[in-house]
Amino acid sequence: MINEDDNYPMMEHAPGTIRTSNGRRLAEITMENVESGVLSADDMQIDAQTLLAQANIAREAELKQLAANLTRAAELTAVPNERLLEMYEMLRPGRSRFEQLMALATTLEEQFNAFENAAFIREAAAVYRERGLLRRES
Repeated sequence: MINEDDNYPMMEHAPGTIRTSNGRRLAEITMENVESGVLSADDMQIDAQTLLAQANIAREAELKQLAANLTRAAELTAVPNERLLEMYEMLRPGRSRFEQLMALATTLEEQFNAFENAAFIREAAAVYRERGLLRRES
């Protein structure tokens, strides 16, 4: 599984490599900086590269599902939060038609290079269709 030569946990073994999406180092994320207003909500968002590094560690440890989840999370760092909430709503059972979910997958690929997420959405759309979880036409 995970051995001592790995950078896991990254916070202990490779803290200098952990960054927020706007480039802040982990050492800058302190209560003092929060209380003084130096940090904003944007400073708390994880960097895609950090998530990909964690995915690689998981993959090397043969934790395939965790690696896939972290890879998809890394892709989603490029998607605006408002759009993520829309996507979440679309994926709730009974909220979207098959074509809408397929269009969402295409958007993820074309606008955000989120190919793993697009495949995941397509798979979900097929399962929703199979199980009758798509929006019914009025």
